[in-house]
Amino acid sequence: MVEKYKKEVANDVVFNLEYNSERQRLIIPEYGRHLQKLIDQATAIEDDETRNKAARYIIQVMGSLNPHLRDVPDFQHKLWDQLFIMSDFKLNVESPYPIPSREVLELKPDVLQYPQNFPKYRFYGNNIKYMIDVANKWEDGEMKNALVLVIANHMKKSFLSWNKDTVKDDVIFEHLFELSGGKINLLQSTEELLNTTDLMRTNKRVSNKTTPGGQAKIQSNKNNNKGGKKPFQKNNNQK
Repeated sequence: MVEKYKKEVANDVVFNLEYNSERQRLIIPEYGRHLQKLIDQATAIEDDETRNKAARYIIQVMGSLNPHLRDVPDFQHKLWDQLFIMSDFKLNVESPYPIPSREVLELKPDVLQYPQNFPKYRFYGNNIKYMIDVANKWEDGEMKNALVLVIANHMKKSFLSWNKDTVKDDVIFEHLFELSGGKINLLQSTEELLNTTDLMRTNKRVSNKTTPGGQAKIQSNKNNNKGGKKPFQKNNNQK
């Protein structure tokens, strides 16, 4: 006979509900709370043989969640590492792989330095600075003079890509002097850089060849379709 509904029992069930917000945090949520409880129970086992047996059983359960990778050696190593991590490194069992440590897991990589030494002239880019550093290491001679002239022309081209107005060569020479730490001085030089019009034409030609996504543009052939208009076709059915 079905037991009658009792309000007192229903209230106890409602008031004793266990919410996830009140439960212990899952270290690896992908495996679920039931597997986390199995690991906690295995950690509390006092007998070494029984605890090792329970750990191997848990590894089988974890592998069954990914059956296509269960027998892969590297995957088995990953499962054992996850087992120790989910036990908060408290599980004391024999592992076929090196046991991970909390220190190694919490080890943080070194902070990478942002490779920008001259944000004032950001439009030149870092490659220009690398080229200048290389030129500073070269001995004086024709090769170095040619490299410096190439760098200066490339700086002027980069400047015009950022600022479409004309720029005097003296401005480029001043920037080159500053970026080289005073080792490359063309302020009193009689050398002339490439013409602004030629550099602007080169920049425009390069930008027209490719779209922003890097794909070549497809230009319509006006000679074939007569400016995009369809050719007139005579209807032979007309009388």
